[in-house]
Amino acid sequence: MNILIVTPHFHPENFRINDFAEEFVKRGHDITVLTAIPDYPEGKFYDGYGLFKKARELYNGVKIYRAPILPRGSGSNMRLALNYITYVVGATFTSLFFLNKKFDIIFVFEPSPISVGIPAIFIKIIKKIPLCFWVLDLWPESVVSVTNIKKTSFILKVLKPIVRFIYKYSDRILVSSNGFIDSVESKGVSRDKIEFLPQWAEPIFKPIKSNEYLLSDIPKDSFKIMFAGNIGEAQDFTSILGAAKLLKDEKDVHWVILGGGRKEEWVKDKVKEYHLENCFHLLGSFPLEKMPDFYSNADAMLFSLKDEYIFSITIPAKLQTYLACGKPVLGMINGESANVIIDAKAGLVCPAESPKELAENILKMKSLNDNEVANMGVNARKYYENNFERNYLFNRVEGIFEDMIV
Repeated sequence: MNILIVTPHFHPENFRINDFAEEFVKRGHDITVLTAIPDYPEGKFYDGYGLFKKARELYNGVKIYRAPILPRGSGSNMRLALNYITYVVGATFTSLFFLNKKFDIIFVFEPSPISVGIPAIFIKIIKKIPLCFWVLDLWPESVVSVTNIKKTSFILKVLKPIVRFIYKYSDRILVSSNGFIDSVESKGVSRDKIEFLPQWAEPIFKPIKSNEYLLSDIPKDSFKIMFAGNIGEAQDFTSILGAAKLLKDEKDVHWVILGGGRKEEWVKDKVKEYHLENCFHLLGSFPLEKMPDFYSNADAMLFSLKDEYIFSITIPAKLQTYLACGKPVLGMINGESANVIIDAKAGLVCPAESPKELAENILKMKSLNDNEVANMGVNARKYYENNFERNYLFNRVEGIFEDMIV
């Protein structure tokens, strides 16, 4: 198959869609990616990239076309909106350079924003080929949650018809959580057009025992709680820091934060304000391939999302990486993700935005014996293999594409 992937983000160090594209090349498919100049999550172009730098790439057999955009910056919703708008314009323009190529199908990978589907629809209409849209971030619900705009606002009145338009022109819609189905269906989509496809973890994520200690001056014999991923509004660092304050006198409890994002500077300021420098460590971002080694240095992985309806029906892929590495999970979340941890018997869970309960669960897990904690990790890996295994999911996608092309 000749597959065109349309996605806002594609960089070798970051995104799950890269693993997907490379695997489909190995399976004998021709893969072209239409994406943007990489700027996530730092808000500025990666080193070596720019408006006139590396606009075309060949990476492990994947042909990449990068659209010009305005970098998202940090902290400004207006700048982020302009980033989204310039992607639509830039990607549509960039598509003109490869419209003479043969494609069998378009696959849209939508971590956000949903407007990534607009250039794909333009190509679909010109090329007269099917479009498969994978919803990983549910719009407009996620916009309401992250920006706190009112449900009656002008922005939502504009977004709703855009979402309906994109869904209407998608021949098949995949959703990363069963909780998304009702919302997609309510936008006028027939139920038989929607299919559940969860995310997976890249093959590097598996249980390991690293010989290298990567946590600098953090005592090896302390209880190390690790968060890995985007430091943003949705991840509720207000409550995480609240729990850290409650446990400040527990000298052998340490918080290890890997990653970056739009709230990173705010978190750093709060760490100083709350005098948490001795126990709350922001180590920065690292290459994806180093994550399993970091995970192996942790006693438990932290997973938190704000108390919003959209997050209660979401299963972010970070949870799959935690489970795949066989790590116990401390969840401060509601809904589907909480149910996964509970069903898997892979950790302890408290409701979203509950710093006191999180602190209590940390002390509870810390008090368990080694076998009890190890069993949580074994359960995590087993649940991952039974529900989110990579090759099984790739085979399913391959079959969906073949059905759509026939």
